[in-house]
Amino acid sequence: MRSPALCVSALWVLLAGCVEEWPELPVVDGVAFRAEHEEWRQNRERRLVTPPGGSVLWAGLFELPQGASPFGSDPELPITLPAEDSPPLAGTLHRTGQEVSIVPSEGSPVRLRDAEEPMGPMVLGSDRSGNTTNLALGSLGMRIHGEPGTDRLWLRVWDEDMAARDTFRLPEYFPVDPEWTVRARFDPYPEAEPLRVPDVTGGTVEYQARGELVFRRNGSEHSLIATAGDNATSFFIMMWDSTAIADTYQGGRYLSAPMPDEEGWTTIDFNRAYNAPCVFTAFSVCALPPRENWLELHVSAGEKRPAKPVY
Repeated sequence: MRSPALCVSALWVLLAGCVEEWPELPVVDGVAFRAEHEEWRQNRERRLVTPPGGSVLWAGLFELPQGASPFGSDPELPITLPAEDSPPLAGTLHRTGQEVSIVPSEGSPVRLRDAEEPMGPMVLGSDRSGNTTNLALGSLGMRIHGEPGTDRLWLRVWDEDMAARDTFRLPEYFPVDPEWTVRARFDPYPEAEPLRVPDVTGGTVEYQARGELVFRRNGSEHSLIATAGDNATSFFIMMWDSTAIADTYQGGRYLSAPMPDEEGWTTIDFNRAYNAPCVFTAFSVCALPPRENWLELHVSAGEKRPAKPVY
């Protein structure tokens, strides 16, 4: 009969064999790591003020009902634009199902953004279709905006002459720390699952959840639901952590992570946790993190909320 000590010893050996080996990240040069991060931040700041996609320049968001929506500077219209950019009636948007067309008014200066001449009636591609039609009216740009997993459509307006284009600066961020770069195991779902989350307009949007990214921090395992569209080259992650109480945006932050390697591993760099567009503009439809992505972790890395409201 085996002694109790031998049994305990054998049990520990068995348990040790069941512990998953967690791959280590290679040692990085701190100076190079911080320089690369600063380059990433500068590129991000530049994109936020570069039309047509820079959210700091967004100047209007108008939900489009079915039927006709005239637009112009007339304050009685459902879509009212600044008089310095638009005539009283610049045109009418017609929505039928998920299709939106435009009929410019007679003599209207509305045009395709890359064209010089006024335009005629046409069907507009939305930024959900992957073939976006960008319009111009004075210093304004306009496009049809849609969010994933919803039938709602909006007219998004931005102002290419907005003063913030020259003055905007990203808010402060936590000190860059290579220790906040972690290896994560991708646990895929058998097939993509719909992930419906609330947005800041009071509606909901839907993403395709591909699985969970499991990582270790402070001796504990944590996980984040990772989403990706059919043609995505990286994961999109919405997260909330306790820094939102005082330091970061109250609604949470976003992250991206590379697709996993052949062995199912990827890397999450929390230094690149960033603010959603709604931190910089009132004219956004930002998704909020699902409760499953509320981390029991104080992520003192990445972008903070602005010290003063941006708008």
